[in-house]
Amino acid sequence: MTTTIAILAPGAMGSAVARRLGEHGARVLTSLKGRSEATLKRAADAGMIGADDDAIADADIILSIVPPGEAVALAERLASLIVRRAKKPVVVDCNAVNVDTVLRIEEIIGSAQAPFVDAGIIGFPPQPGGKSPAFYMSGEHARDVAVLKQLGLDVRIVEGPVGAASALKMSYAGIVKGLAGIGSAMVLAATKAGAADALRDELALSQPAILARLEVALPDMIPKAYRWVAEMREISGFLGPDHPASQIYEGFARWFEHLAADAKGEAVDAALMKAFAANVPRKS
Repeated sequence: MTTTIAILAPGAMGSAVARRLGEHGARVLTSLKGRSEATLKRAADAGMIGADDDAIADADIILSIVPPGEAVALAERLASLIVRRAKKPVVVDCNAVNVDTVLRIEEIIGSAQAPFVDAGIIGFPPQPGGKSPAFYMSGEHARDVAVLKQLGLDVRIVEGPVGAASALKMSYAGIVKGLAGIGSAMVLAATKAGAADALRDELALSQPAILARLEVALPDMIPKAYRWVAEMREISGFLGPDHPASQIYEGFARWFEHLAADAKGEAVDAALMKAFAANVPRKS
């Protein structure tokens, strides 16, 4: 029998995951009400089927893949759809949220008597012929969605309760995106002080791995900075208000807000980061 999976929403990751699932025989639904023309086209190109709320609630599995700030509201919407259903879908929260947030989401979904899985996605949206990002999953129902592995996703079980997969995601993102935050801040500071070439030369000599990473990370982060703001605040919450390092991630949230605003405006800082990454010499 064909497995029906609903993915909310058809963003860059959601639509790419939908395409991968469809390539392996799944029927993939999504909600397209009120969505933009660009989103409608992205969903169609991925083979996603626009469906009403009743059809979404009838899916075998529902994957929540939205910006972290929208995760709780989507959980509340899903709970209202499935609460009266005799057959309950497995709801999988795949969002970059902290442990407290995912436990709140579990409680919301649990109020509708639906099984819940905590998941964290690590990696880029899957491309045709390429590998899947890792879907780390935890909680007592994590193995109930093993079919996703047969449908082309790289599913990895994290032994532990709901919250374990989100803790992994927070920790990993805190390191990787934290490094991007530190690197971008220091590269821009050095550039504006006239030391970009000297910084690059020293990194090439003493920290070639870091330089190689910055060459990729700096241009890659520019269009994503707006999405990282809420994620940094989730990481700050993951550490907790009394943790001395929590303010570091609140600072990164403000920094990514700045970079996102710059990218939408004159893109002055974006141009400087791209120049550093591309090894464009600074004029004396």
